Formats: sequence, structure tokens, C-alpha cells
Amino acid sequence: MAACFAAAVIWLFWLSHWRRKSLVFVLLCLGVVVWWIFIPPSHDRPWRPDVAVMPRATIDGDRVHITGVRDFDYRSRDDFTVRYEERDIQLSHLTGLDFFVSYWSEGLVAHTFVSFIFDNAPPLSISIETRPEVGEGFNPLASLFKQFELIYVVGDERDIVRVRTNYRNETVYLYRLNSSPADVRRLLMVYLQRINELADRPEFYHLLSNSCTINIIRYANAAGRKGRFNFRHLLNGLIDSYLYISGRVDTTLPFDELRRRSLINQAAQAAGDTPDFSDRIRASLPPRGR
Repeated sequence: MAACFAAAVIWLFWLSHWRRKSLVFVLLCLGVVVWWIFIPPSHDRPWRPDVAVMPRATIDGDRVHITGVRDFDYRSRDDFTVRYEERDIQLSHLTGLDFFVSYWSEGLVAHTFVSFIFDNAPPLSISIETRPEVGEGFNPLASLFKQFELIYVVGDERDIVRVRTNYRNETVYLYRLNSSPADVRRLLMVYLQRINELADRPEFYHLLSNSCTINIIRYANAAGRKGRFNFRHLLNGLIDSYLYISGRVDTTLPFDELRRRSLINQAAQAAGDTPDFSDRIRASLPPRGR
């Protein structure tokens, strides 16, 4: 269609002798825009197995039951046993929030996600991602044009974190945020609401308006965060420096030292698939800020 549009424009402006060629061009442009606006998102596509199941949460007072929690058993990046489970959590046992920054190649752009910490259960990771179909991979430019649907992957850290550190060879940093338990509970409730909304009504991922870091900041604002927009919300490869200067992580260490100690790849690779994976990747981290 793009090739046909380009050919039509070339014909209009260089080969045709129509007097109203500009009007025809405007109508063609409007037709493309209207067509694009009405492309609907869908839950019914041949999804890749790692994003095939949409999670859903049932909230009953203090208790939350979550289905579609991913806990794959990986043998390599593309060889894994698909396993989804159900998990029950208690909001009153939610104690903290940890923030991950994962780089395909260290620079201005990264993937960010969070883990909610409990005193009676393993951490629960939630990662806001594209939902590629079989054979697709992420493309930042394409994500601006309704190419990918959105998914909130809810899972165990031995899946969500380990697949990045141990199999995709991404560079992953883990920061303990100093958010209060009350703020973290409000944030989790916002996440759960959005997870259910997305399960009921699909949405498109958009790099600049409906993506990982932008949504994390948006939900933190809804949960009571006070702060304005910062360019590092978009250039999220620099988001850890923003967390530092805004006092949301431990600032008793120089930033370079904090960042060095927050790199978890070596610990994650040593931990492997052990049941205490989450404890081992945090063993040498700086303390949670105050």
C-alpha cells in the first residue's frame, strides 16, 4: 500500500496534467490517515508463546488471585517449557518495590520493569511489553504505527529476570526503591486495574505514549508520586540517574558506585534455576534507601 501511495504521488505531481492534483493528494492522505485510525487492536492473533496468555487479577479485600503468571523453564533463549501458574498474594504483606533496567546494548534506551516485594511470598515481577506474533521481533519505529499490541507480563523473577540475564545476554541492573509500603500497595492496585482492563480490551503499544517507562511513571503518579516530566522518562537508558537525583534510591553511595553494585548479571548466572534466585541476586545490593 505504501508503494502504491508513493507511485500515485509521483504520477500526480510529475506525470499527470490534472489541475486539481493537490486536492487529489490531500484526499489520498486523508484516506490513509482514516484507514490507520480505524485499525483495531486484537487479542486474536498467532502470538508467540511467551506472550500468548493475558494475566488477570481477582481482588477480594486484602487478597488478590492472579492467573496467567509466567514461570517458564528455559534451556536456551528460544527453547523453553511453557508454564503458567496461578498465584495468591496479600496486599498487607507487600513491603517494597524494586526497579530493573535491562539493556540490549548499554546506551540511551533500555527496558524497565518492576518487582513487588512481599514478606511472605516470592517477588512478583510485572513487565510492560509488546505482544509480538510468531516470527515478529521488536522494532521501535514500527511500534509507533500500531504494529504491536500491549501486554503486562506477570511472572516469577526466575523467568522475567533470568531470561534476560542468562539467555538473552542483556545487561540488567536492580535498584531498591525507597517507596513506602502504602505507596507500593497503591501502585500495585493501579497495575492490577490496568491488567484487567487490558485483558478485557486490547490496546496498541506505542513507544512514546504507551510503553514500559512511560506507563510506570504514569502509574506512580496515579499512586501519589510527586514530580514533573523528565527527559529521562523517554531516554530510559538514563532512568537510573533520574532515580538517584530524585532521591528514590540509596544516595549514601556515589552514583557510579551504586550502579556498579546494582549490576546483577554475575549473581543471576551463578544462581541459575535455584529456588532462592531472588535472594541471591539481591545478596550484594546496597540497602534500600530511606
